[in-house]
Amino acid sequence: MQDYVRLAEAYGCVGLRAERPAEVDAVVEQALAVRDRTVVVDFRVDPSENCFPMVPAGATNDEIVLGPAVA
Repeated sequence: MQDYVRLAEAYGCVGLRAERPAEVDAVVEQALAVRDRTVVVDFRVDPSENCFPMVPAGATNDEIVLGPAVA
């Protein structure tokens, strides 16, 4: 598992992580309070979940997927 918090800190940024939905608001507030450095927020999501919108691997930003295809 990648540790984006430590990677951010290695580059002099602030690294924050939210692992549960209940943590999201507090982590976003912390990120918005930082005024002097770049902030990287690592939102941990269950691998079986699809997060939208997303840009698939190897695709360009104009190939963004807004949600699951509806049949």
